[in-house]
Amino acid sequence: MELKDEHNNIIVNVQALTDDTWGIDAHVNLDGLPILPTRDSVIFPMSTVPLSLGRENALVTARDAADNGVAIGIVCQKEASEEKPTLTKLHKYGVLAQVVKVIDLPDGSHTAIVRTTERFRIMGKCTDTDAPLPRAAVHARVEVRPEKIGAGDEYFAAVIGMLIEASKKFAHSTLEPAEPFVQNMDTLTSNPVMLLNFLCTNLPFSANEKVSLISSGSLCSRAEQALALVNGHLEKVHLLKEISERTKSSLSDSQRQTFLQTQMESIRQELYGDSADDGDSLMSKAEEARLPEKVMEIVVKEIEKLRRFNPQSPDYALQYSYIDTVIALPWSKSRPMPEKASKKAFRKAADTLEKDHYGLEKVKERILEQMAMIMQNPEGRQPIICLVGPPGVGKTSLGRSIADALGKDYRRVALGGLHDEAEIRGHRRTYIGAMPGRIIDAVKRAGSNNPVLLLDEIDKIGHDFKGDPSSALLEVLDPEQNCRFHDNYIDIDFDLSNVLFIATANTLSTVPAPLLDRMEIIELSGYLPEEKHQIAERHLLKRILERADLPEGSIKISDKAMEAIIENYTSESGVRQLEKSLEKVVRKAVLAKMSDKEFPETVEPENLHDILGLPVHRPGHYEGNDFAGVVTGLAWTSVGGEILLAESSLSAGKGEKVSVTGNLGDVMKESATIALQWVKAHALQLGIRPELFEKYRLHIHFPEGAIPKDGPSAGITIATSIVSCFKQKRVAERVAMTGEITLRGRVLPVGGIKEKILAAKRAGITDIILSSENRRDIEDIAEKYRKGLTFHYVDTVAEVIKLAVTDEPAIDAFEL
Repeated sequence: MELKDEHNNIIVNVQALTDDTWGIDAHVNLDGLPILPTRDSVIFPMSTVPLSLGRENALVTARDAADNGVAIGIVCQKEASEEKPTLTKLHKYGVLAQVVKVIDLPDGSHTAIVRTTERFRIMGKCTDTDAPLPRAAVHARVEVRPEKIGAGDEYFAAVIGMLIEASKKFAHSTLEPAEPFVQNMDTLTSNPVMLLNFLCTNLPFSANEKVSLISSGSLCSRAEQALALVNGHLEKVHLLKEISERTKSSLSDSQRQTFLQTQMESIRQELYGDSADDGDSLMSKAEEARLPEKVMEIVVKEIEKLRRFNPQSPDYALQYSYIDTVIALPWSKSRPMPEKASKKAFRKAADTLEKDHYGLEKVKERILEQMAMIMQNPEGRQPIICLVGPPGVGKTSLGRSIADALGKDYRRVALGGLHDEAEIRGHRRTYIGAMPGRIIDAVKRAGSNNPVLLLDEIDKIGHDFKGDPSSALLEVLDPEQNCRFHDNYIDIDFDLSNVLFIATANTLSTVPAPLLDRMEIIELSGYLPEEKHQIAERHLLKRILERADLPEGSIKISDKAMEAIIENYTSESGVRQLEKSLEKVVRKAVLAKMSDKEFPETVEPENLHDILGLPVHRPGHYEGNDFAGVVTGLAWTSVGGEILLAESSLSAGKGEKVSVTGNLGDVMKESATIALQWVKAHALQLGIRPELFEKYRLHIHFPEGAIPKDGPSAGITIATSIVSCFKQKRVAERVAMTGEITLRGRVLPVGGIKEKILAAKRAGITDIILSSENRRDIEDIAEKYRKGLTFHYVDTVAEVIKLAVTDEPAIDAFEL
């Protein structure tokens, strides 16, 4: 073994320093032995080796020992990072050594040539404080522990022979060149003990493995351990070769996996740098998220799969996105619920609901009932609420108010126009661009597993060859199933039972019956003009001014002007068009301010023409009862109630068929046919000559032909119009009616009663005729909606005719 300078000149030949006696010519103080700690080097007895001196204390100790002829102890420290190790930070076994020479190398480093003799064990702190010692950092009291073969000579020789053979194989497999190492082994073959210590010192064992070897006082046991270690290293060398040759490994599965993972991590770090830390980052996130045990197992498995991907490949990004999505889901995170049966919390929730919404008393009462049940038993099943009503009546804002009242997170899920089932259940990860469904995505965005999810426009879900999303919603909205909701992308069951679902719809006619069966239906009807007035002043105008950065009260609108806007510039059950009209008023005011033009301090009705232009809506007014065959009916539309005029006229001609016009649907045409047939069958009782049906052609028309009309509720309106026309008598003044008829003349109940009543009030109607079975609907309507109206309940068409058709001739009456 040789030390060379930078010009490859030999500084010292270590082997030449070796003699056969292996004694040391130095003073040995076992009660106060100076210790030279090494970071990761373990030196064995009967060796002459170079020892790097990297620390100042080590250099001083070595120089003093060399200059004063004092023996030292060389011991490996437990932690290589320790700069100034104390006695407790050192391993227990070391070797006695003489510092032959300290060499200053050209690069500024220092190396000591040491000759070792016997091993010792540290027994405790130094007891001889008076002896002349080198300036070492550590002194210890030690006890020499001689080495014994510990077995028969033949057995020891056999083990040494096997160790020599294995070591040569290892040298030829790993060292380049291997000849110097093999030659040194051959020179020591005659001395098995020296050979064993040479191999233990120079073979690439770890520091802990070498400490275990030197701790063994039996040379035979040390040789066996060294042989096992060499064979283990040989197996690893063979494994490296077998990976490239795709052959089987002789290592155990656990050893193979550990070794391969270590190699892969090193390669990945070398190739991709910081990107190799993505797996560790995801693992830290997963641990912080407190995932359920089963979910954590899947995440760990997926992270291991991620580590095998090239970060530059598309698969890496997809896998990372999937793991990140799974970890981001609130598996264990929830918003705290109000205290059970807390009256204070309930009053606060009721105040929040009242503050955010004016009117809707019945609706708010129903919602408070549901909220009371939730607060009474926070751990119980969450109800599925469906808010049904025309546009602009506050369905969506009610959902947000419910969330605020309960102190829950709120997210809106838009379902209008949905055609693909995967939008609900998610896409399978085999598809490019796969993502979780809207339900799981909303829960993820909410950040808690008990949010309020608003399923907006549930009645506008479509279906095609891609599937039926409404069928997928059955699992979401079923308390028996949604506790194990399976999203195809996440591919792990997620518990939705704590989510409060609120659906909204304009009509229930397009919602599948199984879906309706799972929901609590709460109907929202339109607002009265008075309610719209209050909503505009309390909420809409304030919000518009705030958006325009204008102070409250800077733009004033008189009560009459507000009523004119509601009546002439909007046609709706809600307040959405009203808000747009008010926005236009504010825009005009801001424009006038910027242009230094005048704008009225208070907007009056006479100012509306200049601000909003011509009225865009002609309100449905009562048109009088001067003409025969003109009857006011009531209709329901998606934007609320409307009055519906029915007009009938007679012309000379063969009256076999009735002409019906006005863009009518099949149901409405059938109602006209039934009404005419009933009138014909009861002509004599009604005072109509039967031959008139043969002499005159009947034409029934519903004005505003551009608007489609359908439904059975115009039945009694058409019958009254036909009777009035054939008798040429006026219909009673300010009377409107709605009801379905049968061929026998029965009057059946119809829906949309509240909206129709509101329309009648706006049109100036005072009397309404409807089926007796609709009495319960009238009684369920607040008194303020019914004020000023008289209701006439009937069971037969004959009663309708008696109430509606007068004996007063029409203004255009002619002799039949």
